[in-house]
Amino acid sequence: MNSYFALGVVACFVILIALASGALLLRRRQNRHNSRIRNLLDLADRLEADLKTCRSGLQQAHAVMSLNPDLPAASEQDARHAVDAGLRALLQQRLWIRDRSAAASQHELDEAAASMRDARDRLLPLLQALSQAQTDLNSAMREQIRRESDG
Repeated sequence: MNSYFALGVVACFVILIALASGALLLRRRQNRHNSRIRNLLDLADRLEADLKTCRSGLQQAHAVMSLNPDLPAASEQDARHAVDAGLRALLQQRLWIRDRSAAASQHELDEAAASMRDARDRLLPLLQALSQAQTDLNSAMREQIRRESDG
């Protein structure tokens, strides 16, 4: 009888270890999943900030350009629509994160993150070009004001 009791204790101990290991693995998986969701939200915040910076820079550039009739007229409306489209697409991503991320597979979360990283990668050179164009435009305006005040 004593050996049956010892065997039962060992079996219970093995079952407890298996349950604890399973719970630990499940907890790790949930932590990874939650980490990916936090990463998605962080990427969305950075992309939104980039888009808003772009919109602000475009508005400033168009305001300066509107002061000088000699400068070629750029399509402020087209630029505004492009930024607004980016913000709408980002809103769709945020809604997907809110509604579906909890049940999404790791692959789906990784694809969503890659999509946002790609969008930022495409936007960053445009932001840099916009910043350079704004610097050049400001220099040109200062030069024109200087010439007008000299003449």
